[in-house]
Amino acid sequence: MFAFKSSKKDSTQDHELLQQYQETTDLKVLGDLYQRHTEMVYYVCLRYLQDPELSKDAVMNIFEELIYKVNKQEIKDFPRWLYVLSKNHCLMYLRSKKNKSQISLDEFVKYPEDLHQYEQHDEKEEQLTAMEGCLEKLPDKQQQSVRLFFLEEKCYKEISDSTGYSLNEVKSYIQNGKRNLKNCMEAWNERQ
Repeated sequence: MFAFKSSKKDSTQDHELLQQYQETTDLKVLGDLYQRHTEMVYYVCLRYLQDPELSKDAVMNIFEELIYKVNKQEIKDFPRWLYVLSKNHCLMYLRSKKNKSQISLDEFVKYPEDLHQYEQHDEKEEQLTAMEGCLEKLPDKQQQSVRLFFLEEKCYKEISDSTGYSLNEVKSYIQNGKRNLKNCMEAWNERQ
């Protein structure tokens, strides 16, 4: 069970505990200071999150934030500062949850109509053969740059050093080679 203590209105003691923590970084001191205000933090979280369990988790997470944030800011009124920190924590949590939309796996994965593994293997083999044929049709400089970049995973500078081409030439050869390779593969797929 999660226990909360009532917060006391003694700002002098808050200030003393805060100063003591900033001087010693003793987590027990910070815990004592925080414990004085956990009820307020909990109700702020409950107001925003609308869930008692999430709010209890948020109270714990906010304490972990305190460890890093207390020494990075000048705090004149700890309860007000903590209120704002708690509110912002909840708003950030809600914002991150809002951005995580639920999408089914079926929208990302196209399941082949025929799941026989040997047929998929044959199809991949044909595409690899076609890609190799299309690579052979590229002009030499494009072919060499594309092979080094995609197959050998070299960076532009490494390709430039090994071929003698300038960085701009390497970028151009890769870009044009990629476009030509794509056009060739599309033409091959249409013939199939």
